[in-house]
Amino acid sequence: MSSDRMLIQVGHSPDPDDAFMFHALASDRIDTGRYEFKHTLQDIETLNRRALNAELELTAVSLHGYAYMTGTYALCACGASIGDNYGPMVVTREPCSIEDLRGKKIAVPGTLTTAFLALRLLLGEDFDYEVQPFDEILNVVERGEFDAGLIIHEGQLTYGEQGLHLVVDLGKWWMEDTGLPLPLGANAIRRDLGAQTMQEVTALLKQSIRYGLDHRQEALEYALQFGRDLDQAKADKFVGMYVNDWTLDFGERGREAVALLLRRGHEAGVIPEPVELEFISG
Repeated sequence: MSSDRMLIQVGHSPDPDDAFMFHALASDRIDTGRYEFKHTLQDIETLNRRALNAELELTAVSLHGYAYMTGTYALCACGASIGDNYGPMVVTREPCSIEDLRGKKIAVPGTLTTAFLALRLLLGEDFDYEVQPFDEILNVVERGEFDAGLIIHEGQLTYGEQGLHLVVDLGKWWMEDTGLPLPLGANAIRRDLGAQTMQEVTALLKQSIRYGLDHRQEALEYALQFGRDLDQAKADKFVGMYVNDWTLDFGERGREAVALLLRRGHEAGVIPEPVELEFISG
C-alpha cells in the first residue's frame, strides 16, 4: 500500500446479506480513491466485542452493542439491517407459548446482539440463557440440550427443516407493539478518523450497497458462498429481507425505531446509560 493511501479495516459477518452489501468493495467493483479496504469476516458478537475495544475503523455492529460504544463510533446512515415485521425468532422442539418460555433455558447468539435485547424486552429477566455460536443454535435445540433457541441470520428461513417450532418472531412482536420495524444491525465508523474521512468512507459503503442492488445477480452469486446450506432461492429471499431501501438509508422511520429500541432498553435496565445517536451520511 502506497504511503498516500489509507487503510480501512472492515469487519462484517460471514452472511449473505453482509457479503452482498460489501461485494463491490471486496471485489474491487468501485473506485475507492485514497482508501484501501481490508475485510475481516467474523460473527456479529465477536465484532461487537472487538468494537468495544475500537479495533476496526468500519465495522458491523448490533444496535444493542452500539449502545456501549457511542464514544468511539458513530453510526453510518447506510448499511442497516432492519426487520420490517420479521426478525430474530425463538424456536423450540415442541410447540409452546411465549409464557411457556419463562424460566426456560434459552440458547442465545450473544448478549450484545439486538436479538438478545429484544428477548429481554419481551420476557424481562425471567429466563435462563447461555451463549452459543449462532450457527449451532438450531442444532443444540434439536438435540434437546436447550429448551429453546434464539435464532438470527439464515436460521430464520431453515428452522423448519430441523423439525423445530416457532414460538415468537421478535420483529413481528415489535411491529405489533410499536408500529415500527425492528432495527437489528448497523455499520459503525470510528470517530478518530475525523469528519471528512468518516463521510467519505460512509459514501463508499453506500456506493457498494447501491452497486449490489443495481447488479443483484452478480452480488447474489458472490453472497451465495457465505450462505451455509442456503439454496439460491432462500439466499435471494434472505438478502431481500435485510438489504433493501432501509439499507441505503435508515430514513426518518428507521432512526425513530433505533431511538425507541435503545430508549426502551435503557428503561428496562438492560442498557445502563441513555444513548445519544449520531448518524453519518455519505
